[in-house]
Amino acid sequence: MPRNQFELLGQRRFAPFFLTQALGAFNDNVFKQALIILITVKVVGFTDAERSLWANLASALFILPFFLFSASAGQWAEKYEKARSIRRIKLLEIGIALLAALGFWLDSLPLLLGVLFLLGAQSALFGPIKYAILPQALKPEELTGGNGLVEMGTFLAILVGTLFGGWLVAGFEQGERYASLAVIAIALLGYLVARAVPPAPATAPDLAIDRNPLRATFATLGVLKGQRVVLNAVLGVSWFFFFGALVLAQLPNYAIKVLGGDASVISLLLALFSIGIAVGSLLCESLSRRTVEIGLVPLGAIGMTLFGIDLYLAQPAATGTALQAAAGLAAPLDWRGFLAAEGQWRVALDVAMIGLFGGFYIVPLFALIQQRSPREQLSRTIAANNILNAAFIVAAALLAIGLIAAGFSIPQVFLVGAVLNAVVAVYIFSLVPEFLMRFLVWLLTLAMYRIEIRGVEEHVPDEGPALVVCNHVGYMDALLLAGAIPRPVRFVMYYKIYRLPVLNWVFRVAGAIPIAGSKEDPALMEAAFRRIDAALAAGEIVGIFPEGSLTKDGEIAPFRPGVEKILAARPVPVVPMALRNLWGSMFSRRDSRLGRMRLPRRFRAPIGIVAGEPVPGAEASAALLEARVRELRGDAA
Repeated sequence: MPRNQFELLGQRRFAPFFLTQALGAFNDNVFKQALIILITVKVVGFTDAERSLWANLASALFILPFFLFSASAGQWAEKYEKARSIRRIKLLEIGIALLAALGFWLDSLPLLLGVLFLLGAQSALFGPIKYAILPQALKPEELTGGNGLVEMGTFLAILVGTLFGGWLVAGFEQGERYASLAVIAIALLGYLVARAVPPAPATAPDLAIDRNPLRATFATLGVLKGQRVVLNAVLGVSWFFFFGALVLAQLPNYAIKVLGGDASVISLLLALFSIGIAVGSLLCESLSRRTVEIGLVPLGAIGMTLFGIDLYLAQPAATGTALQAAAGLAAPLDWRGFLAAEGQWRVALDVAMIGLFGGFYIVPLFALIQQRSPREQLSRTIAANNILNAAFIVAAALLAIGLIAAGFSIPQVFLVGAVLNAVVAVYIFSLVPEFLMRFLVWLLTLAMYRIEIRGVEEHVPDEGPALVVCNHVGYMDALLLAGAIPRPVRFVMYYKIYRLPVLNWVFRVAGAIPIAGSKEDPALMEAAFRRIDAALAAGEIVGIFPEGSLTKDGEIAPFRPGVEKILAARPVPVVPMALRNLWGSMFSRRDSRLGRMRLPRRFRAPIGIVAGEPVPGAEASAALLEARVRELRGDAA
């Protein structure tokens, strides 16, 4: 088991795929940027309006295939083995690269635009496989780290490919011919690397592919129906593409007209944004403690909004040529002059931080889609996401055009994007309060404890039903365990704790099951057992505290026979877990001398969460499970 995400880069189950997708993104952007530079700089005889028309046509031709082919690509990815499909796509890339070389050598703009359309089609084919293959190659606890690496690799490949393609065409007299050789070489390298991608079996081999693009598109979008969390995660991803497209599309004009910079300032801002996303994506694993921590999504949304607003506030008092004059320059500022100018570090920081918080936002959403989607529908879910992404990108372009036409300045466009981001985030979190609940829990546990987790990755099953049993120390126990276990857990808890103010909302959102003693409320107790059995029958994990109440002295009380009643009805595997060093914390049992809760010994106190080997349900008893939990906890009360 890798200790961190970077160890995946040395393993065959991940590394060849990672390099394959990064090389694909790199090659796409080498070609796209070479074509854009060719249109805007090297083609003689175009007016400014014609250059703008052809550049926008190029962008549209790359996006169009995502509408046309994503649905079929999702079906294809489900039906066939994915490693073989990846190799076929890379062979297609070699053919497209040869056409690109021909277009560059013939100086044929129509042919090059046709190649761009084909590259978009190839990307549309690869998209569903790109994210659907990860859950087959990685364990649930590795999804956040794996997605972080993929997003990091993608955005850095986009950045380096854009810079490299622009440098080739703009820096050499025959640069377009060098670019043609580069795209062929990169495509060949990508195919060779793809040959090492290990097999990933088809998830729906009997699926019939619908050859009607329109009908297939509606059918693909239909897979999101009935999956509320997945649907809203998909909409959240698409919103990120909207926000990112709105910001990135304005950066070139912002750098030149507002900041008074040259092309190197454009490159600097793009680099800061891309590196920010890469860093944020990589940090997700450590911040989430290797689980799919969707609590990072609200954090990302808040950061994108705050730094988007500050990007508006950070606009210089003078703009464009006025800035150049103030600096005593006849020519635009280069990137060094831009960074040396007063106040421009704030702009650079804002752009980088929007990217960083964007990484916090996007990585958990992709991991959540992969975790919560039915395995046999995941490729089609990703295809539906790609269709919506393309639609949101087009909507962002239309909004930007409308705002600029209405007289909005570029900083004001940034402000509109930031405000819209806040509104959409609130709307999504109101639809799926689990996002906000996990954020609050993440903040609280991060502030109160330093948590060491052992055995959870190895012993909690990746799929299927299981019962988790643990000692009961404080009011936060369920929330701490939920943060440590990669899969969602339905906790059974004493109804009076379930009804605690503030925490009740958290427990309800998490799907907790309230229970009472047979003498207190026999109807509630029987209803709880029915809900427990239904959850296990549905393949979920259920967590219980068999002591039946919080410990009064830090010691483990005898386990009650309710666990045996659950297992008699449905003998699922039982994972014993123990909370260590938690007694005496602020959220442990009330102390009559100090009020309802104990004062904490110190903030950020080190605690432990330990899981043991699963016990077969048919063999488990209350006494055996109590002994296992006592052994796991040891003397660390």
